[in-house]
Amino acid sequence: MNLKIIKSVRTNNIKDESVMQKITDVWKEASSVLENHGGVTYGLYHDYESDFKGDYTLSVAIQSEDKVSSIQIPNTIKYKVFEVDTSVENGILNSWKQIWESEENGNVKRAYTYDYEKYYPDGRIEIYIATR
Repeated sequence: MNLKIIKSVRTNNIKDESVMQKITDVWKEASSVLENHGGVTYGLYHDYESDFKGDYTLSVAIQSEDKVSSIQIPNTIKYKVFEVDTSVENGILNSWKQIWESEENGNVKRAYTYDYEKYYPDGRIEIYIATR
């Protein structure tokens, strides 16, 4: 899969007090480019420093056939998929909390390569977590 990056931000879930604002801002900045995009949109998590407590890059992206100016996600990565409950206000955050808890309990062994949120045009959201 090739993903064309629209906007990116580097942050940290633990040490960065403005993490939520940075995430909100990167999505707002990308929205002008995405407003005429009718396909799937991705929130791509990559360039991990370590685990979910370390620095990472969040990029808003769309699929692209252009292999030169896009990130190529290897099709050999194994993923565990988490469905987001979009009927609740904090559905995405709740799903991430579930992912982090599953990791700390040893139920999910994350690879920290490329993880992504997949936003479908019909409103569904899935989170793909790369596993070892």
